[in-house]
Amino acid sequence: MKGAKSKAESKRGDAKLAVNKKGTPATKGGRKTGKGKAAKDPNKPKRPPSAFFVFMEEFRKQFNKDHPENKAVSAVGKAAGAKWKQMSDAEKAPYVAKSEKRKQDYEKNMRAYNKKQAEGPTGGDEEESDKSISEVNDEDDDEDGSGEEDDDE
Repeated sequence: MKGAKSKAESKRGDAKLAVNKKGTPATKGGRKTGKGKAAKDPNKPKRPPSAFFVFMEEFRKQFNKDHPENKAVSAVGKAAGAKWKQMSDAEKAPYVAKSEKRKQDYEKNMRAYNKKQAEGPTGGDEEESDKSISEVNDEDDDEDGSGEEDDDE
């Protein structure tokens, strides 16, 4: 009997499973139990890479040329990290400069994006109203089409 579950233990386990199974559809059914994430806007500019990631772009190309048999991403990251730590500030300077340039471009793009978003609700309402009109018309067409089929029979 060692390691075997008693009937009471197996029933408790089944009850837990039943509670979990019942709880899962309720959350999927539209009820939100916690705070949800806001949807990401695909038009939003991506954050600029840090100096290390700018360095990684070049290092990755060179590493793959020198070690074509090594396909592990972790190996590239470890090698790049070790080399980055050994580099002096003077050697890192070009990567820091590129990173700063990308950061300035990002900030400029974000200002334009935020300005567009601020103006967007007035223009966006017109687009949404057009969509809802077409959706309503599509629904009306579907209802008419189903009614016609019933009349034919």
